[in-house]
Amino acid sequence: MKTILLAVLLAAAPAFAQQFTSPEVHTNGQVTFRLWAPNAKEVQLHCEGVKNTAMQKDDHGVWSATTDSLAPDLYVYSFNVDGLHVLDPRNPLLKYNLLNTENQVHVPGPKSLLWELNDVPHGVLHHHFYHSAVAGDDRDFVVYTPPGYDPSARKRYPVLYLLHGYSDDATAWSTVGCANIILDNLIARGQAKPMIIVMPLGYGTMDVVRGGWARVRSPDLWQQNVDKFSEALLTEVLPQVEKSYRVLKNRSSRAIAGLSMGGTESLVTGLNHLDRFAWVGAFSSGGLNTNYVAQFPQLEKQANAKLRLLWIACGKDDGLLKNNLQFCDWLTSKDIRYTWVESPGWHTFLVWRRYLGEFAPLLFQDK
Repeated sequence: MKTILLAVLLAAAPAFAQQFTSPEVHTNGQVTFRLWAPNAKEVQLHCEGVKNTAMQKDDHGVWSATTDSLAPDLYVYSFNVDGLHVLDPRNPLLKYNLLNTENQVHVPGPKSLLWELNDVPHGVLHHHFYHSAVAGDDRDFVVYTPPGYDPSARKRYPVLYLLHGYSDDATAWSTVGCANIILDNLIARGQAKPMIIVMPLGYGTMDVVRGGWARVRSPDLWQQNVDKFSEALLTEVLPQVEKSYRVLKNRSSRAIAGLSMGGTESLVTGLNHLDRFAWVGAFSSGGLNTNYVAQFPQLEKQANAKLRLLWIACGKDDGLLKNNLQFCDWLTSKDIRYTWVESPGWHTFLVWRRYLGEFAPLLFQDK
Protein backbone atom coordinates (compact mmCIF):
# COMPACT_ATOMS: atom_id res chain seq x y z
CA MET A 1 0.00 0.00 0.00
CA LYS A 2 2.88 2.38 0.83
CA THR A 3 4.44 1.64 -2.58
CA ILE A 4 1.19 2.49 -4.38
CA LEU A 5 0.66 5.70 -2.38
CA LEU A 6 4.18 6.94 -2.99
CA ALA A 7 3.87 6.20 -6.71
CA VAL A 8 0.67 8.29 -6.81
CA LEU A 9 2.33 11.18 -5.02
CA LEU A 10 5.32 11.05 -7.34
CA ALA A 11 3.01 11.11 -10.37
CA ALA A 12 1.51 14.37 -9.04
CA ALA A 13 4.84 16.19 -9.23
CA PRO A 14 5.07 19.88 -10.21
CA ALA A 15 5.27 20.76 -13.90
CA PHE A 16 9.04 21.11 -14.04
CA ALA A 17 9.43 17.61 -12.63
CA GLN A 18 7.30 16.24 -15.45
CA GLN A 19 9.77 17.31 -18.12
CA PHE A 20 11.94 14.24 -18.11
CA THR A 21 11.84 10.69 -19.41
CA SER A 22 12.45 7.51 -17.46
CA PRO A 23 13.80 5.18 -18.52
CA GLU A 24 15.71 6.73 -21.43
CA VAL A 25 17.38 4.10 -23.62
CA HIS A 26 20.37 5.46 -25.53
CA THR A 27 21.56 4.22 -28.92
CA ASN A 28 24.67 2.65 -27.37
CA GLY A 29 22.59 0.48 -25.01
CA GLN A 30 23.09 2.67 -21.96
CA VAL A 31 19.95 3.43 -19.96
CA THR A 32 19.28 6.51 -17.84
CA PHE A 33 16.74 6.13 -15.03
CA ARG A 34 15.17 9.15 -13.32
CA LEU A 35 12.91 9.71 -10.35
CA TRP A 36 11.51 12.92 -8.85
CA ALA A 37 11.86 12.63 -5.07
CA PRO A 38 13.01 16.04 -3.73
CA ASN A 39 12.73 15.14 -0.06
CA ALA A 40 14.48 11.76 -0.26
CA LYS A 41 17.83 11.34 1.44
CA GLU A 42 19.02 8.34 -0.57
CA VAL A 43 17.77 6.67 -3.77
CA GLN A 44 19.15 3.48 -5.26
CA LEU A 45 18.55 1.82 -8.61
CA HIS A 46 18.00 -1.95 -8.56
CA CYS A 47 18.21 -3.35 -12.09
CA GLU A 48 18.92 -6.78 -13.55
CA GLY A 49 22.43 -7.02 -14.93
CA VAL A 50 23.53 -3.90 -13.02
CA LYS A 51 25.06 -3.57 -9.57
CA ASN A 52 22.85 -1.66 -7.13
CA THR A 53 23.60 1.94 -7.99
CA ALA A 54 23.34 5.09 -5.88
CA MET A 55 21.43 7.74 -7.85
CA GLN A 56 22.39 11.41 -7.87
CA LYS A 57 19.97 14.31 -7.24
CA ASP A 58 19.90 17.52 -9.30
CA ASP A 59 18.72 21.01 -8.26
CA HIS A 60 15.09 20.17 -9.12
CA GLY A 61 14.94 17.07 -6.92
CA VAL A 62 15.28 14.61 -9.82
CA TRP A 63 17.48 11.63 -9.06
CA SER A 64 19.23 9.90 -11.96
CA ALA A 65 21.65 7.10 -12.81
CA THR A 66 23.02 5.90 -16.14
CA THR A 67 24.11 2.32 -16.65
CA ASP A 68 26.92 0.96 -18.73
CA SER A 69 25.85 -0.41 -22.12
CA LEU A 70 23.41 -3.29 -21.69
CA ALA A 71 23.00 -6.16 -24.11
CA PRO A 72 19.70 -6.04 -26.00
CA ASP A 73 17.01 -7.60 -23.80
CA LEU A 74 14.22 -6.85 -21.33
CA TYR A 75 15.42 -5.86 -17.86
CA VAL A 76 13.47 -5.67 -14.61
CA TYR A 77 14.16 -2.73 -12.29
CA SER A 78 12.84 -0.67 -9.39
CA PHE A 79 13.97 2.11 -7.06
CA ASN A 80 14.71 2.07 -3.36
CA VAL A 81 13.86 5.41 -1.75
CA ASP A 82 15.06 5.68 1.85
CA GLY A 83 14.47 1.96 2.29
CA LEU A 84 11.11 1.83 0.51
CA HIS A 85 10.53 -0.17 -2.69
CA VAL A 86 9.22 2.26 -5.33
CA LEU A 87 8.07 1.77 -8.92
CA ASP A 88 8.98 4.15 -11.72
CA PRO A 89 5.83 6.32 -12.20
CA ARG A 90 7.09 7.44 -15.62
CA ASN A 91 7.09 3.90 -17.03
CA PRO A 92 3.87 1.92 -17.62
CA LEU A 93 5.76 -1.26 -18.57
CA LEU A 94 5.47 -3.51 -15.52
CA LYS A 95 6.52 -6.97 -14.46
CA TYR A 96 3.40 -7.78 -12.49
CA ASN A 97 4.10 -10.03 -9.50
CA LEU A 98 1.98 -11.23 -6.59
CA LEU A 99 4.65 -10.27 -4.06
CA ASN A 100 6.88 -7.66 -5.67
CA THR A 101 5.80 -5.86 -8.84
CA GLU A 102 8.61 -4.09 -10.71
CA ASN A 103 9.15 -2.15 -13.93
CA GLN A 104 10.66 -3.38 -17.17
CA VAL A 105 12.88 -1.61 -19.67
CA HIS A 106 13.43 -2.83 -23.22
CA VAL A 107 16.87 -2.38 -24.72
CA PRO A 108 16.13 -3.11 -28.39
CA GLY A 109 18.29 -5.34 -30.51
CA PRO A 110 18.46 -6.95 -33.93
CA LYS A 111 15.36 -8.61 -35.32
CA SER A 112 17.15 -11.94 -35.09
CA LEU A 113 16.49 -11.97 -31.34
CA LEU A 114 13.49 -14.17 -30.73
CA TRP A 115 11.74 -11.77 -28.33
CA GLU A 116 11.89 -8.83 -30.75
CA LEU A 117 8.71 -7.99 -32.65
CA ASN A 118 9.06 -8.76 -36.34
CA ASP A 119 6.88 -8.23 -39.37
CA VAL A 120 5.63 -11.82 -39.34
CA PRO A 121 2.18 -13.37 -38.85
CA HIS A 122 1.19 -13.17 -35.20
CA GLY A 123 -0.78 -15.53 -33.02
CA VAL A 124 -3.50 -14.52 -30.56
CA LEU A 125 -3.62 -14.52 -26.76
CA HIS A 126 -6.92 -15.60 -25.14
CA HIS A 127 -7.63 -14.98 -21.43
CA HIS A 128 -9.93 -17.48 -19.69
CA PHE A 129 -11.49 -17.36 -16.22
CA TYR A 130 -13.08 -20.23 -14.29
CA HIS A 131 -13.88 -21.49 -10.81
CA SER A 132 -11.49 -24.17 -9.55
CA ALA A 133 -13.11 -26.80 -7.37
CA VAL A 134 -9.66 -28.25 -6.63
CA ALA A 135 -8.15 -24.97 -5.37
CA GLY A 136 -11.43 -23.53 -4.11
CA ASP A 137 -11.06 -20.18 -5.84
CA ASP A 138 -11.64 -18.27 -9.07
CA ARG A 139 -8.64 -18.28 -11.36
CA ASP A 140 -7.44 -17.86 -14.92
CA PHE A 141 -5.29 -19.25 -17.68
CA VAL A 142 -3.90 -17.75 -20.89
CA VAL A 143 -3.90 -19.53 -24.25
CA TYR A 144 -1.75 -18.72 -27.28
CA THR A 145 -3.08 -19.83 -30.65
CA PRO A 146 -0.55 -19.72 -33.49
CA PRO A 147 -0.86 -17.68 -36.70
CA GLY A 148 -3.48 -19.14 -38.99
CA TYR A 149 -5.40 -20.91 -36.24
CA ASP A 150 -9.05 -21.28 -37.29
CA PRO A 151 -11.50 -22.71 -34.72
CA SER A 152 -13.81 -23.77 -37.55
CA ALA A 153 -11.15 -25.63 -39.54
CA ARG A 154 -10.39 -29.33 -39.29
CA LYS A 155 -6.70 -28.86 -38.51
CA ARG A 156 -5.65 -29.72 -34.96
CA TYR A 157 -2.52 -28.63 -33.07
CA PRO A 158 -0.18 -30.04 -30.42
CA VAL A 159 -0.17 -28.29 -27.02
CA LEU A 160 2.56 -27.02 -24.71
CA TYR A 161 1.49 -26.38 -21.11
CA LEU A 162 3.91 -23.65 -19.99
CA LEU A 163 4.19 -22.88 -16.27
CA HIS A 164 5.42 -19.77 -14.45
CA GLY A 165 7.49 -19.47 -11.28
CA TYR A 166 6.72 -18.72 -7.66
CA SER A 167 5.19 -15.27 -7.02
CA ASP A 168 4.32 -14.75 -10.70
CA ASP A 169 0.88 -15.27 -12.22
CA ALA A 170 -0.70 -16.71 -15.37
CA THR A 171 0.33 -13.69 -17.46
CA ALA A 172 4.07 -13.91 -16.70
CA TRP A 173 5.10 -15.96 -19.72
CA SER A 174 3.37 -13.57 -22.13
CA THR A 175 4.09 -10.20 -20.49
CA VAL A 176 7.66 -10.91 -19.34
CA GLY A 177 8.68 -14.14 -21.04
CA CYS A 178 7.49 -12.99 -24.49
CA ALA A 179 6.33 -16.55 -25.18
CA ASN A 180 3.89 -15.50 -27.90
CA ILE A 181 6.48 -13.35 -29.69
CA ILE A 182 9.11 -16.09 -29.46
CA LEU A 183 6.73 -18.65 -30.97
CA ASP A 184 5.60 -16.23 -33.68
CA ASN A 185 9.23 -15.81 -34.75
CA LEU A 186 10.14 -19.49 -34.50
CA ILE A 187 7.09 -20.54 -36.51
CA ALA A 188 7.72 -17.87 -39.17
CA ARG A 189 11.29 -19.13 -39.58
CA GLY A 190 10.15 -22.74 -39.83
CA GLN A 191 12.13 -23.57 -36.69
CA ALA A 192 9.18 -24.73 -34.56
CA LYS A 193 5.95 -26.49 -35.36
CA PRO A 194 2.79 -24.41 -34.97
CA MET A 195 1.45 -25.21 -31.51
CA ILE A 196 -1.00 -24.00 -28.93
CA ILE A 197 0.48 -22.84 -25.61
CA VAL A 198 -1.53 -22.95 -22.38
CA MET A 199 -0.25 -20.80 -19.51
CA PRO A 200 -2.22 -21.58 -16.31
CA LEU A 201 -2.07 -20.08 -12.84
CA GLY A 202 0.56 -22.26 -11.22
CA TYR A 203 -0.66 -22.65 -7.64
CA GLY A 204 -2.50 -25.62 -6.22
CA THR A 205 -3.32 -23.47 -3.21
CA MET A 206 -2.97 -19.72 -2.95
CA ASP A 207 -1.98 -20.16 0.71
CA VAL A 208 1.55 -20.86 -0.49
CA VAL A 209 1.85 -17.32 -1.85
CA ARG A 210 -0.39 -15.37 0.56
CA GLY A 211 2.13 -15.63 3.36
CA GLY A 212 5.07 -14.57 1.20
CA TRP A 213 8.39 -16.30 0.77
CA ALA A 214 8.27 -17.78 4.27
CA ARG A 215 5.58 -20.21 3.11
CA VAL A 216 8.00 -21.72 0.60
CA ARG A 217 9.89 -23.17 3.56
CA SER A 218 6.86 -25.18 4.74
CA PRO A 219 7.43 -28.63 3.15
CA ASP A 220 3.87 -29.85 3.72
CA LEU A 221 2.29 -26.73 2.26
CA TRP A 222 4.70 -26.73 -0.67
CA GLN A 223 3.94 -30.37 -1.49
CA GLN A 224 0.22 -29.67 -1.22
CA ASN A 225 0.70 -26.79 -3.62
CA VAL A 226 2.49 -28.97 -6.18
CA ASP A 227 0.09 -31.91 -5.90
CA LYS A 228 -3.07 -29.83 -6.10
CA PHE A 229 -1.71 -27.86 -9.02
CA SER A 230 -1.18 -31.11 -10.90
CA GLU A 231 -4.75 -32.15 -10.09
CA ALA A 232 -6.18 -28.80 -11.19
CA LEU A 233 -4.22 -28.89 -14.44
CA LEU A 234 -5.25 -32.43 -15.35
CA THR A 235 -8.88 -32.35 -14.23
CA GLU A 236 -9.85 -28.72 -14.88
CA VAL A 237 -7.56 -26.81 -17.26
CA LEU A 238 -6.72 -29.61 -19.70
CA PRO A 239 -10.38 -30.64 -20.24
CA GLN A 240 -11.38 -27.01 -20.83
CA VAL A 241 -8.62 -26.58 -23.39
CA GLU A 242 -9.49 -29.79 -25.20
CA LYS A 243 -13.16 -28.79 -25.31
CA SER A 244 -12.61 -25.21 -26.49
CA TYR A 245 -9.66 -25.54 -28.89
CA ARG A 246 -8.79 -27.70 -31.86
CA VAL A 247 -6.00 -29.65 -30.21
CA LEU A 248 -4.56 -33.11 -30.71
CA LYS A 249 -5.51 -35.27 -27.74
CA ASN A 250 -2.79 -37.91 -27.69
CA ARG A 251 0.19 -37.98 -25.36
CA SER A 252 2.68 -37.47 -28.21
CA SER A 253 1.01 -34.12 -28.89
CA ARG A 254 1.24 -32.83 -25.32
CA ALA A 255 4.25 -31.17 -23.70
CA ILE A 256 4.71 -29.60 -20.29
CA ALA A 257 7.49 -27.23 -19.22
CA GLY A 258 8.07 -24.49 -16.70
CA LEU A 259 10.52 -22.30 -14.84
CA SER A 260 11.54 -22.45 -11.16
CA MET A 261 8.41 -23.60 -9.27
CA GLY A 262 6.88 -24.34 -12.66
CA GLY A 263 9.90 -26.49 -13.51
CA THR A 264 9.27 -28.63 -10.46
CA GLU A 265 5.57 -28.83 -11.28
CA SER A 266 6.41 -29.85 -14.84
CA LEU A 267 8.64 -32.67 -13.63
CA VAL A 268 6.14 -33.90 -11.05
CA THR A 269 3.14 -33.68 -13.37
CA GLY A 270 4.88 -34.81 -16.54
CA LEU A 271 7.03 -37.67 -15.26
CA ASN A 272 4.20 -39.08 -13.13
CA HIS A 273 1.73 -38.91 -16.03
CA LEU A 274 3.58 -40.20 -19.05
CA ASP A 275 0.22 -41.46 -20.28
CA ARG A 276 -0.61 -37.75 -20.80
CA PHE A 277 2.72 -36.10 -21.71
CA ALA A 278 5.60 -37.24 -23.90
CA TRP A 279 7.67 -34.03 -23.74
CA VAL A 280 8.88 -32.53 -20.43
CA GLY A 281 11.00 -29.44 -19.82
CA ALA A 282 12.32 -27.96 -16.58
CA PHE A 283 14.02 -24.56 -16.50
CA SER A 284 15.94 -23.77 -13.28
CA SER A 285 13.65 -26.00 -11.21
CA GLY A 286 13.13 -24.95 -7.60
CA GLY A 287 11.57 -26.67 -4.60
CA LEU A 288 11.72 -30.25 -5.88
CA ASN A 289 11.34 -32.81 -3.10
CA THR A 290 14.72 -34.56 -2.89
CA ASN A 291 13.10 -37.83 -1.83
CA TYR A 292 12.99 -38.67 -5.52
CA VAL A 293 11.83 -42.24 -5.03
CA ALA A 294 8.73 -41.00 -3.19
CA GLN A 295 8.21 -38.12 -5.64
CA PHE A 296 8.54 -40.35 -8.73
CA PRO A 297 7.52 -43.82 -7.56
CA GLN A 298 7.01 -45.30 -11.03
CA LEU A 299 9.92 -43.70 -12.87
CA GLU A 300 12.08 -46.56 -14.10
CA LYS A 301 14.19 -47.26 -17.18
CA GLN A 302 11.06 -48.40 -19.02
CA ALA A 303 9.91 -44.76 -19.04
CA ASN A 304 12.42 -44.05 -21.81
CA ALA A 305 10.08 -45.74 -24.27
CA LYS A 306 7.42 -43.11 -23.51
CA LEU A 307 9.60 -40.03 -23.05
CA ARG A 308 10.18 -38.26 -26.34
CA LEU A 309 12.17 -35.57 -24.54
CA LEU A 310 13.20 -34.72 -20.98
CA TRP A 311 15.01 -31.37 -21.16
CA ILE A 312 16.55 -29.89 -18.01
CA ALA A 313 18.43 -26.58 -17.89
CA CYS A 314 19.87 -24.16 -15.35
CA GLY A 315 22.12 -21.11 -15.27
CA LYS A 316 25.68 -21.43 -14.02
CA ASP A 317 25.18 -18.56 -11.56
CA ASP A 318 21.79 -19.80 -10.34
CA GLY A 319 21.63 -20.80 -6.68
CA LEU A 320 19.52 -23.79 -7.76
CA LEU A 321 22.22 -25.24 -10.03
CA LYS A 322 23.37 -27.75 -7.40
CA ASN A 323 19.81 -28.99 -6.84
CA ASN A 324 19.25 -29.49 -10.56
CA LEU A 325 22.54 -31.36 -10.95
CA GLN A 326 21.59 -33.57 -8.00
CA PHE A 327 18.32 -34.50 -9.69
CA CYS A 328 20.15 -35.25 -12.94
CA ASP A 329 22.53 -37.56 -11.06
CA TRP A 330 19.51 -39.47 -9.74
CA LEU A 331 18.05 -39.73 -13.23
CA THR A 332 21.39 -41.14 -14.42
CA SER A 333 21.33 -43.72 -11.63
CA LYS A 334 17.87 -44.79 -12.86
CA ASP A 335 19.04 -44.97 -16.49
CA ILE A 336 16.54 -42.28 -17.50
CA ARG A 337 17.57 -40.43 -20.66
CA TYR A 338 17.57 -36.62 -20.47
CA THR A 339 19.16 -33.58 -22.07
CA TRP A 340 21.10 -31.30 -19.73
CA VAL A 341 21.76 -27.64 -20.61
CA GLU A 342 23.98 -25.43 -18.45
CA SER A 343 24.18 -21.83 -19.61
CA PRO A 344 25.51 -18.47 -18.40
CA GLY A 345 23.14 -16.53 -16.17
CA TRP A 346 21.16 -16.66 -12.97
CA HIS A 347 17.49 -17.04 -11.89
CA THR A 348 15.82 -14.65 -14.33
CA PHE A 349 13.78 -14.32 -17.50
CA LEU A 350 17.00 -13.19 -19.16
CA VAL A 351 17.78 -16.92 -19.09
CA TRP A 352 14.27 -18.40 -19.43
CA ARG A 353 13.36 -16.56 -22.64
CA ARG A 354 16.37 -18.20 -24.25
CA TYR A 355 15.45 -21.61 -22.84
CA LEU A 356 12.00 -21.40 -24.39
CA GLY A 357 13.66 -20.46 -27.67
CA GLU A 358 15.83 -23.59 -27.47
CA PHE A 359 13.16 -25.95 -26.13
CA ALA A 360 10.18 -25.16 -28.38
CA PRO A 361 11.90 -26.15 -31.67
CA LEU A 362 12.53 -29.65 -30.26
CA LEU A 363 8.85 -30.32 -29.59
CA PHE A 364 6.55 -32.50 -31.64
CA GLN A 365 9.27 -33.44 -34.09
CA ASP A 366 9.33 -36.87 -35.71
CA LYS A 367 12.14 -39.13 -34.60
